Amino acid sequence: QLVESGGGLVQAGDSLRLSCAASGRTISSATMAWFRQYPGKERERIAVINWIGFETLYADSVKGRFTVSRDNRKEEVYLEMTDLKPEDTAVYFCAAAPRYTTIQIRTDSYDYWGQGTQVTVSS
Repeated sequence: QLVESGGGLVQAGDSLRLSCAASGRTISSATMAWFRQYPGKERERIAVINWIGFETLYADSVKGRFTVSRDNRKEEVYLEMTDLKPEDTAVYFCAAAPRYTTIQIRTDSYDYWGQGTQVTVSS
């Protein structure tokens, strides 16, 4: 099970840190990712991190503003979001790809998902 936390209501330009904690399974050797979803839209992959944290991949829409990291000892993954914009308003999900250790861009590579946390950015 994956559980996201840290979402909330902020103003444009503010920062937020999302956390994703694993329970009942280990994610320390899995590729992890953050996705977000707008109402009525498909989930959008925004950040991926390989199993040990040495490789990352970002969507152009968040590059330079968001940073993904992980602490395998704690079985947690984080998404540091800075300079937030109203268009970042969405539900954010973490996902695990335990079959892989390298960067994965296909959504169907991710087998486990959290329930999502709402991020709302006001202008």
